[in-house]
Amino acid sequence: MSPAARPKTGPQPGAPVGGAGPGAERGPAFLVRGDDPALVDQAAHALVVELVGEQDAGLVVEEHGGAGSEAVDVGAVVDALTTPPFLVPRRVVVVRDAGRLAAADAGRLAAWVADPVSGISLVLVAGGGTVPQALVKAVRAAGTVVETSAGRGKVRSQWLADHVRRSDVRLDARALARLDEHLGGDVGRLAGILDTLVAAYGTGATVTADELAPYLGEAGSVPPWELTDAVDGGEAHEALAVLHRMLGSGGVHPLAVLATLHRHVRQLLALDGSGATTPEEAAALLGLASPYPAKKALAQSRRLGRRRIARAVDLVARADLDLRGATALPGPLVLEVLVARLARLAPRGR
Repeated sequence: MSPAARPKTGPQPGAPVGGAGPGAERGPAFLVRGDDPALVDQAAHALVVELVGEQDAGLVVEEHGGAGSEAVDVGAVVDALTTPPFLVPRRVVVVRDAGRLAAADAGRLAAWVADPVSGISLVLVAGGGTVPQALVKAVRAAGTVVETSAGRGKVRSQWLADHVRRSDVRLDARALARLDEHLGGDVGRLAGILDTLVAAYGTGATVTADELAPYLGEAGSVPPWELTDAVDGGEAHEALAVLHRMLGSGGVHPLAVLATLHRHVRQLLALDGSGATTPEEAAALLGLASPYPAKKALAQSRRLGRRRIARAVDLVARADLDLRGATALPGPLVLEVLVARLARLAPRGR
């Protein structure tokens, strides 16, 4: 068993599907999932705290799986789910790394969700792989799915602003913009930064950009599409800034960055002369689940044209050889040259 501490002053990441807040009255089962493990853990912690309420967490919460566990012992989980509460009005059974559940084991849990024992809540925390769809459907039908993803672009910025607004400190406009830029893709650090600001300036304080700066730490990583978007826009300086963050705070290996650029250029080459005219056709051709990135690739392929795409292919191929020892130049410098040259290929490049 693992006691659940009281929530910190930071934001409560995640929102259940349907818009209502999580709680015991929402059903017997909860699935907390998202693309950032830190946000998933924070949302799961907040949910467990809410379910426990004023009770002794040591008597209420029972955890299975997670760090150090080779696999979830579903037999033990089922035993916990079918044992009525004793000495407490409610028990909370937490299963971590639910993505590691086998289909048969997920089926046993789905059967319990459909016919639960009164006074017991099941909290499934995503991780370790993909949660079997049968279990996801069962929770969605009888319980609550808590989504924690922050999204991208303007959606992510709005997510950040909403969570800051619900915290115990206020940020002025410049401070919020600075925090948004600094965090990059590491939005899981938001709660910790806000807790630190509360400790430093007090509850209800309004923090300026200058007051925020000492508590930001190292700049967060950035998603790979920010690099390809900057390259496609011909923004060499912006593309180089993104590259430096990927290699620095993001800890991305140079070959992994090259793989991102290679995949992007390969998509442009595949679309050139393909006959695809709509984002849906482009997505089908490229094997993408969403038409949005396919739409951007299709537009860029048309802007560049065959000659520039061929030049981009050649530049990436040469950089690949250089990174593998064809030159004595360090990897970051090879990538800087590559990114600058790719950006210059854009029709409006600088």
